[in-house]
Amino acid sequence: MTWVHVALAVLVTIIVLVIAVSRSYALGRESGERDTLAGQGSDSGSLFGTDVPVREAEQGLIDVMPSEVIVCDGNGSVRCSSKSQVNVDVIENGWIVKDEILDILHVVVENGGVREREMCVSLDLTRMSSAISGRGVTAGSSAPSDSYLRVRVGHICDGLYAVFINDVTEQRRFERMRRDFVTNVSHELKTPAGAISLLAETVSDAADDPGAVRYFAGRITKESARLTELVTHLIELQRAQDAPAMLKAQRISAMSVVRAAVGENLVQAGAKHIAIRLSLRGEQAPVDADAAADDEAQRDIAIMVDRETLTMAVKNLVENAIRYSPEYTTVSVSVSLCKDPSSMTIRVIDQGIGIPSASLDRVFERFYRVDPARSRATGGSGLGLAITKHCVQECGGTISVWSREGEGSTFTIELPVAPEPDDDDGERADDGEAPGETVGAPGGGDAATQE
Repeated sequence: MTWVHVALAVLVTIIVLVIAVSRSYALGRESGERDTLAGQGSDSGSLFGTDVPVREAEQGLIDVMPSEVIVCDGNGSVRCSSKSQVNVDVIENGWIVKDEILDILHVVVENGGVREREMCVSLDLTRMSSAISGRGVTAGSSAPSDSYLRVRVGHICDGLYAVFINDVTEQRRFERMRRDFVTNVSHELKTPAGAISLLAETVSDAADDPGAVRYFAGRITKESARLTELVTHLIELQRAQDAPAMLKAQRISAMSVVRAAVGENLVQAGAKHIAIRLSLRGEQAPVDADAAADDEAQRDIAIMVDRETLTMAVKNLVENAIRYSPEYTTVSVSVSLCKDPSSMTIRVIDQGIGIPSASLDRVFERFYRVDPARSRATGGSGLGLAITKHCVQECGGTISVWSREGEGSTFTIELPVAPEPDDDDGERADDGEAPGETVGAPGGGDAATQE
């Protein structure tokens, strides 16, 4: 073999090696790029695919998370966040403004790891002014109050941190209601039961003193009545929660319900020299149905409810108004149409001690009392308004309260007006009224008296 053949062989070998090395480099580079795209994403794609917009995917993921999310740097400068009322109160001009959250963030920046804490954030009235209204608080809704937040902070990457916020205010509120309920019902049952037991022993020791026996017997009777009232209210509350009142609804007169409720409280009102004033569509009406004017039936308002359930609700409102009003004052009960004639209201207005604004959203809770000592002195069980709320809701209505300390309270029941009966058969539905009495159409009467 000549040197020419050797040179050609070497040249071919070099060419083959160069091609092999070039091909291996290209394959390795392609494999590395695929691994990078699959494992870390790229500038033009996201974790969900190369054709998914990164910003839209990131914001969408943040918005659907169960917790409110804020992504920020170590100083609290916000890069992005989920859109929620909680974050609106936490973020201002692109910065986290709550010192409690910033304290946790700084600990994570300095020490690393993930930190979690529950905190109470005081109400900012300037931010919540739109939620505060002079129209009162509807049963079941919450007045603006301090918030309880569970905050979790952790490091993401490159000096960025994630702040997760869960609003646990309602959970804490429910726990407080449950704790108060157990405490109050235990106290309410224990107090009269213990008093009856003690008084019975005292009567036994004073058997030779007729005056003392009569006195202690009267005390026993009073405590027994208190215990009976509490048990009765518990039964009524359970019935109001379980009974489907709308299944027994019938077309009835609103004034007949109000008069029945007022009638059950006339003795208590008379004992305190409290006058009860009724009005129908802005015009004064007599308490006694027999003294009603002939045209009242035409001005009356028909509603589709269960008579017994709604009567219980109004009776409790009137009873409360009498109980917490001073002597020689007036309790007013009105029946009128709303601005929207498809709805009507029953209002109970007193001139009593009023309710503090901080308690307005809690007065419909079971056993909640604004002033426990005064309530027990006046004989209240703390269940009347809870029963009323359930009764009204079962009738398809809502109840709200407005009050100011020293100026009295106004409780408003709003119900839908019953539709006009079908006249094809020439008969009305059962109005629950005396023979010959009819209920006026919703649009009748003087429009100026409508609300």
